[in-house]
Amino acid sequence: MTLNSSVQQRSKLPDVGTTIFSVIGQLSAQHNAINLSQGAPNFPCDPALIHGVTQAMEQGYNQYAPMTGLGALKEVLASKVQALYGQQYDAASEVLITGSASQGIYAAIGGLVHAGDEVIFFEPAFDSYAPVVRLQGGIPVGLKLQVPDFAINWEKVRAAITPRTRMIIINTPHNPSSQVLSRADLDTLAAITRNTDIVVLSDEVYEHILFDGRQHQGMATHPELAQRSVIVSSFGKTFHVTGWRVGYCLAPAELMAELVKVHQFMMYSADTPMQYAFADYLREPANYLGLGEFYQRKRDGLVELMKESPFRLLPSAGSFFMLASYADFSDESDSEMVKRLIVDYGVATIPLSAFYTDGTDNKLIRLSFAKDEATLEAGAKALCQVKPR
Repeated sequence: MTLNSSVQQRSKLPDVGTTIFSVIGQLSAQHNAINLSQGAPNFPCDPALIHGVTQAMEQGYNQYAPMTGLGALKEVLASKVQALYGQQYDAASEVLITGSASQGIYAAIGGLVHAGDEVIFFEPAFDSYAPVVRLQGGIPVGLKLQVPDFAINWEKVRAAITPRTRMIIINTPHNPSSQVLSRADLDTLAAITRNTDIVVLSDEVYEHILFDGRQHQGMATHPELAQRSVIVSSFGKTFHVTGWRVGYCLAPAELMAELVKVHQFMMYSADTPMQYAFADYLREPANYLGLGEFYQRKRDGLVELMKESPFRLLPSAGSFFMLASYADFSDESDSEMVKRLIVDYGVATIPLSAFYTDGTDNKLIRLSFAKDEATLEAGAKALCQVKPR
């Protein structure tokens, strides 16, 4: 029995319901499906991280951390970014430790986007961008990436910019398409935004997961873009601990000051013991520099296992994900295909249409290979059995 409210409700997001991830999760649980849907590793993290958190707790680091983050963690992050990307950030005023990358994204949009501002983003897109913009009274402007290479059409970006454009949201490596930006993309973005007050919000949570020798082309690698960018990244994605919910932001001090104002009222500070553990763990570059090779083996292994499947796999340049087309053997909608895979074959994936505000259906599903070998083998075996309809 539920409790009925006596208060008349006016929703700020009347068209937003339960996310597709929750829906797929519930259906998968009902059918005990193999999980190739969720972008969360199902294998353990380095025991050294567990030890670091436990040690911090035992040493009494269980109260609030400083609002913008543990000094030692911010210092090692600033050093890491300078060593890898060449951009120097002041640890005191230009680095913020957040309670997840999602919270960092919210703080950036909440602090920098005003009512009536337009925010350009690229679809398919991570599902939080547009709703968070709307919650600030902003206007999300979705531009579709070109299929099947999922490249940005920069002429369309130029045409979409108006005097009300306040922000452009970038995601590289990209979820869900797994494509990455090039140096030429960054140069074009810099040219388009030059002499404007447009902020670039760059979601770079998969910054260390690139394949085939690619180098991460984030905003910190481009001095001109760094001056107008808020970079968001994630310890959870990097170190296989998505449940720890700690991320970080980098930005010029003037922009960061506005993020901090929102952050302090959202949660004040991120979890303390985890910050101590990450500060120690980041001092060894090998703990993150080998991630591309680690996940490339998983990507390549899934490709090999899927050779006999009816699906056509699209190239994956980075992230945890790979797209698979079924257009050659079925006219089903991607949502119908995903449900059939769960119910009839016991494997869970994600329909790409879930990443479009208008439900665009390109007959593509997203597979996650951030799984142990047994899960990848079982999932691929099930997908190889799929019959046309």
